[in-house]
Amino acid sequence: MFILSDKHSLRLDFSARTQLACDPSPALFFFPNRSSMFEDKMKKTLWIPVTLLLALAATAQTNSAQTPPAPTTPAQIQNPISTALREALPNRQKNTVAAVEAMPADKFSYKPTPDQITFGHLVAHMIEANYTLCSNAAAVPAPKVDEVKDTDPKDKLVAALKASFDFCGDALSKMDDSKLGETTPGPGDHAFSRARFALGIASNWADHYAEAAMYLRQNGILPPTAKK
Repeated sequence: MFILSDKHSLRLDFSARTQLACDPSPALFFFPNRSSMFEDKMKKTLWIPVTLLLALAATAQTNSAQTPPAPTTPAQIQNPISTALREALPNRQKNTVAAVEAMPADKFSYKPTPDQITFGHLVAHMIEANYTLCSNAAAVPAPKVDEVKDTDPKDKLVAALKASFDFCGDALSKMDDSKLGETTPGPGDHAFSRARFALGIASNWADHYAEAAMYLRQNGILPPTAKK
């Protein structure tokens, strides 16, 4: 296709010139087999980024599939404080009344030590606390009821205790959390927020049952929540 003269000059024949015109690349002209070599190299060169792109796409899809959905905002509870008290009431009422009923009538005068209150006094205190706390927390007037004494018979104290819990149920059904910031007269003529009375309901229900349970155990009686 080409002839080198003694002066190392390049003299192209007609066929070589024709090929040069069709393929202007000098490298391909001097090395006819170079075309397929370039093609193979280009294919290999292009295949690397394509492979990387495919791998990245697959990784992105995998990560997208494994990404947990965005958390949703939990539903808001209207009047959460009064709602919580209403939900707690049935269980507290059932267990406390059951504990008082479990104590024999002749043990209502029992007290662990001379300085402690009798079981009957504890029950009378439960009754008074239910009316006072539920009334002030819910802004619902307490009804006029006969005052109970710690020396009253068991059946009268049990009936009065049940009535006080029934009042709490009625008062709490009307309770509005927006009024918790209001103040109202409390013990010792001090003003307390209705929120404080609401907290007192929850803590007193827990304390009163715990005290009754201890009195029962000291008399060899298993408290209601300890039974299977």
